[in-house]
Amino acid sequence: MTELTHPLATVPQDDLVARAEADPLRPRFHFVSPAGWLNDPNGVSQWNGTYHLFYQYNPEGAFHRRIQWGHATTTDLVTWTDRPVALEPSAGPDAEGCWSGVLVNDCGTPTLVYSGRLEGKELPCVAVGSPDLLSWTKDPGNPVIAAPPVGADITAYRDHCVWREGTKWRQLVGSGIRQRGGTAFLYESSDLRSWDYIGPLFIGDASHGDPADTDWTGTMWECVDLFRAGKGSLGSAPSDGSPDVLVFSAWNDGDTLHPLYWTGRYAGDTFKPAALHRLDYGGRFFYAPQSFQDESGRRVMFGWMQEGRSDAAMVEAGWSGVMSLPRIVTPGDDGALRFAPAPEIKKLRRDHASLPGQVLTGALVPLEIGVSGKQLDLELDLQLAPGALLRLGVLSSTDRCTSASPNEETTIELRRATDGTNNGTLRLDRTRSSLDPTVDVEDKSGPVPMPEGRVHLRVILDRSALEIFANGIPLTARVYPTLGGEHVSLAAEGTVQILSLDAWTMAGIYEGTRSLFP
Repeated sequence: MTELTHPLATVPQDDLVARAEADPLRPRFHFVSPAGWLNDPNGVSQWNGTYHLFYQYNPEGAFHRRIQWGHATTTDLVTWTDRPVALEPSAGPDAEGCWSGVLVNDCGTPTLVYSGRLEGKELPCVAVGSPDLLSWTKDPGNPVIAAPPVGADITAYRDHCVWREGTKWRQLVGSGIRQRGGTAFLYESSDLRSWDYIGPLFIGDASHGDPADTDWTGTMWECVDLFRAGKGSLGSAPSDGSPDVLVFSAWNDGDTLHPLYWTGRYAGDTFKPAALHRLDYGGRFFYAPQSFQDESGRRVMFGWMQEGRSDAAMVEAGWSGVMSLPRIVTPGDDGALRFAPAPEIKKLRRDHASLPGQVLTGALVPLEIGVSGKQLDLELDLQLAPGALLRLGVLSSTDRCTSASPNEETTIELRRATDGTNNGTLRLDRTRSSLDPTVDVEDKSGPVPMPEGRVHLRVILDRSALEIFANGIPLTARVYPTLGGEHVSLAAEGTVQILSLDAWTMAGIYEGTRSLFP
């Protein structure tokens, strides 16, 4: 039996899958790797009717080392089939890892553009696939870009966004210019192998704002993603006024901070920004998002839900990292984006419960809603009076021998501004989510428009994975309860009208034992 060589690793590799599957905190209907380490979504796409999800994968253990490309497929965005590893390090420019990238259709040939890592640096590489996308051959000319732009003092250089524009391919590589800010370098090619450098598409300003701010743009942009939010394609004139969107994950000296996006207009060789937005109020818990347009024309996005527990705890559990549920991205009336779980997820709903419309008033008196569990889909339509607060508690547990109040509880709060405007706030309170003092319980919150006090709230809970959507604004996080609580409750301060409340338990998607190497 081979022992792992990572200094934190104590779990034999043969035991990884069994250990991971036995962990009560491991999600059951979100995609997770068979065991070991998972991070960024890669090559997300739909090819001949089948959805493909590639991802950064280390099957040796729950730590970031010798990264490969895991691969899974689905026809319904719900149930996934593990496929053979698509890329793994080999002698040459990716000897230290096959890092993040994308899948493109090169006149019928599936082609991966990814970052190969060698001697601590990453450079663009290419691999072509078989018609079923199950086997891949690396281009003998890798790396296809030999070095970052000459004369640029960069902080880092990796991750790709590639699209066809007219007769040419275009590519963005995420980077940062020292003493200035994050950027995306723009290239052009006729064959995906020979690339001409055009220049930085747009350069951020790291001197603006505080590094602790939730919208600080960082010193490097990881996982850049450029797309048209509405009708039309990049480079064409928008027929409906929809913005172009430049998504990036702000990074600083090794710290993965948060995903952001600029709305604006991509034209020629530049991007002219109009406004900067937070993509998810959970910050690093929805990181490195990547999107694609499926065959029905929907913009579908996945993100990496990082862990919020210690390295040692991850290694002991035998797994790390969760893929978000697929999200449908649409432009909002206010110029920002809106997000919703793909409707296909509803097929996992079981054991429906509902609450008749009613009005809650008072000082946070809990209301039982008749549903409990660790795998839930909750959908509420609400109307809040000015100054009102709604509090939804999940994963609650109470030791009746010592206290009548929950010992552990994760709380979602919605509050409308007192001035009667359409302004409101979504907050996730994790301060009592776990008795484990080592886990992340940082407060997460952000503004939510509440026209006339109306809010549609969707809460999807999958053990330690939590995705919240309030009027299309997402907040993603991880929670680590220790007591196994399943209780759900509602409470209000001020006047909150529940127009409708529907709740379901959610079925799992995994059957049988999975293999580290399908």
